[in-house]
Amino acid sequence: MVFYSPLQNEDCKLQKSKPTSVGEDLVFFNFAFFILHFAFYNDPLMKISAIKTIPIKLPTRRVHQWASLTTAIGAYVVIKLETDEGLVGLGEAPVLKDWGGDHGKYYGETPQTTAHVIGDILAPALVGQDPRQIGAVHTRMDKAIKGYPYSKAAIDMAVYDIVGKALKLPVYQLLGGCYRDRVTIAHSLGLMEIEKAVEEALRVKEEGIKAIKLKGGQDPKRDIELVRRIREAVGSEIQLAVDANQGYPTPKIAVRAVRAMEEYDIRYMEQPVEGIDAMAEVAQRVDTPIMADESAWTPQDVLEIVRKKAAEMISLYTTKPGGLFKAQKVAAVAEAGGLQCNVNGSVETGVGNAANLHLAAALGVATLPCVIPVSTPAGKGKGGIAGIYYRDDIITEPFGYEAGDVLVPAKPGLGIELDEEKIKRYRAG
Repeated sequence: MVFYSPLQNEDCKLQKSKPTSVGEDLVFFNFAFFILHFAFYNDPLMKISAIKTIPIKLPTRRVHQWASLTTAIGAYVVIKLETDEGLVGLGEAPVLKDWGGDHGKYYGETPQTTAHVIGDILAPALVGQDPRQIGAVHTRMDKAIKGYPYSKAAIDMAVYDIVGKALKLPVYQLLGGCYRDRVTIAHSLGLMEIEKAVEEALRVKEEGIKAIKLKGGQDPKRDIELVRRIREAVGSEIQLAVDANQGYPTPKIAVRAVRAMEEYDIRYMEQPVEGIDAMAEVAQRVDTPIMADESAWTPQDVLEIVRKKAAEMISLYTTKPGGLFKAQKVAAVAEAGGLQCNVNGSVETGVGNAANLHLAAALGVATLPCVIPVSTPAGKGKGGIAGIYYRDDIITEPFGYEAGDVLVPAKPGLGIELDEEKIKRYRAG
């Protein structure tokens, strides 16, 4: 099985009409850089004028459950960050009250806390500031309130969206350029009956999916049987991974479960237990690579994981560190430590998912299949269920999908537009 490898296409590079010499290239580059720099940094007028929060709730295709989750996915907060020049940036906080780090180190957020933190604390700190100064935006947010990375991530996405629109560049160009123009995805099977999981796995295989992630962590015997049944059903071509979401109560139980699954060729076990020390016990006693998720939010977390040899892989989010700006720092530490990454998330709408795609497009270290949706409004797109977790979406156009890969948006900013009628329809509260 060959997964998508980096390439450049028409969307991922600037095109010239005819070949030029090296000297001409330098002249062209210097002139273009001067024009962009002058236009961007010598305009003192752009200011954040308002930040509006919109709670939404999307209808799910089926229940998507994992070991620690007690609420439905899709009840999130979309934001519009407005400027005095008329540009509007979009962002999303895919908040879940049950989602957090090890032993209460990080904690859940809700739509209500997000609306409060953004409306009453972050917006007053940012109104009147230049959204193009992304590092300074983060400094002001962190001084205004500690924590709440998902609320800050929504604002981060929105300012990147504005900068991209202002420069007429896709966000991945602001993150280092387009390393890949499509992202191989892993279809996630939540906790469900084994027969239903097998049925869905076979169906998404027919639709081109090349990697499947199985949720577990509640019953090791059930998880082992699930892996066996899925492997027998889909054959050896599909990459399988298991995510326990900290569910196994002790390292010994996790080790026994992982060793039993190794017969069926799992690519990795994600977050088998809670805590970096406990995860290190597992990692050092099994052959299967361990991926850190709930244990890996910040660059400092990843440094500890590297030092303690607690994982070989990191599940990288746009949201856990507080946005694209800080996610790049997490990725840099992971890469320096020799850890592989994927880009994961909380089954965002098309807004947050666009940010995930731009991050995955720009990071060379994001080599593993990414657990992100194929965001698709009702009645549009490819059909089928591969990468589909909702029956509708709030963006106007579906993301492209080909043979297990999601195509990265190449329009300026995040490359998406909101469907205002859908916003009205799915607005919560």
